[in-house]
Order: sequence, then C-alpha cells, then structure tokens
Amino acid sequence: MNLDDTPARLRVDRALDCLDVTFRGMTASSDETQCDCHWGSEEELAQLKVPDVVLDPDLLRRTWDAPDWNDHGAVLRRILPQFARALVSGLVEPLFGMDEVGRSFARGHWRQWPAHQSAAVWEFLHAWWAHTLTEPDPAVPVHEVLALCAEASATLSPWLKTWEAFEHRVADRHLAEAAAHWEYDLLGDQLPWDAWDNADALRIELAAWLVRHAPARLQAQDVPEELLHRIRLIGLTGPARWEDPHWPNHRY
Repeated sequence: MNLDDTPARLRVDRALDCLDVTFRGMTASSDETQCDCHWGSEEELAQLKVPDVVLDPDLLRRTWDAPDWNDHGAVLRRILPQFARALVSGLVEPLFGMDEVGRSFARGHWRQWPAHQSAAVWEFLHAWWAHTLTEPDPAVPVHEVLALCAEASATLSPWLKTWEAFEHRVADRHLAEAAAHWEYDLLGDQLPWDAWDNADALRIELAAWLVRHAPARLQAQDVPEELLHRIRLIGLTGPARWEDPHWPNHRY
C-alpha cells in the first residue's frame, strides 16, 4: 500500500487543506513589533503583515519560537498553514524538544478562537497524531508529537485514549520506543518534557496510563524484560520502588 494513500494520511491532508482555507488571508496585527537586534529585520516583520506570503524556514522558526509577540494569536494564525505542513514533514527542529512548539500553540490561546478556527486546529492535531501512531517511520517521533499535543491542548487524556484504541503492531512498537524514552524521568517522578503548567498532573496521568496499559502490549513486542520491570516500578512508591531488586539505582 502507498503510505500516502492510507486513511490516516488522507485525513492529515484534509486537515492541512482545512487550515489553508480557514486561515487564508490572516496577518499579524498592523502595529505588531519585534526586536530588530535579536529577532529580525523590519523587512521580515513586514512579511507577517502581508497575507499568505511563504516565509523562509529560518524566519518561520524565529516567528513561532518568539515568546514576546504583542498578539501571539494573530501571529500564529498568520503562519499556521505553512507551520502545520512543516511540522508534518518533520521540518521543524526546536532546540530542545517539540514541547516548545506545543507551548507556541498555547501562547496563541487557540482554543479561545472562533469555533471554526479552533475546530480546524483540533482536527489538525488529532489527524497528525493518528497518522503518527500508524506510520512505521514517522517524520517526528511519537513521544515528541505527544508532548507537543499535550502542551498545545493542556491535556493528555484525548491523545492517550487514541493511542489506547490503536491496537496494532505499529502503535505498539511506538509505545515500546516511547516507554524506553520516558522511564528514566518517570522513575525520578519527573515529566519527560518541560511543561507550561500542571507538570505534576500530567506526569501522574502519563505514569498511571503507562503502568496500566503498556505491559500487556509490550510483551508481544519482545521488549527487554528490564524495561517491563522499570514500567512496573513506576507504579510503585517509596521503599517498594527503590528496594525492589530491579530498581536501577538512578541518581536524581
């Protein structure tokens, strides 16, 4: 099967097209300002005040990454069609992790936009997430997309529920890779990415979901037994955790 013709990929394409239509003609506020010695030039800022002009990759990066726009929502709407396509293609490379991109979405307060605009963003995130879970070699690793979606939406629940519903080998292989990426931080009672807010609540939800949901699916993946033990340990606290013979003696 051509992976570009799968239902998940077609859903992403429709979601991207919807963003194009929904945010066509958007611009940054006419009085928006930015630091010309750190962010960029007046000529580059002027591009954000003209609709639908394709930005060069470096300008796109500096635009979504800047934390100090007067109206971040307007700037995000201006770049969103191009930004979303770059995300799906794996062309967005934050300095530390995709949680940075999620926080850029959050700064734009997109969930408070008019209903048709926020619905288009929701569908894009859900479509991209579903495609990532079903893609054997996604452009962005699953654990990175999850961090982005969680930070963008301030919740883990819908993304974990979708993962739980995808019962096939590709999604399970991604689960094994994500668990191996998360276990060190979760054993230290830390969220595996930097959160804008509610880090403890997100960490507790992720840990509980992993302990409850992962073992049965990972056993079929023939993962190292030590990983299964570490997931089990995440569900324990206090001496029950660090006195267990499989405690890895991490130092935090």
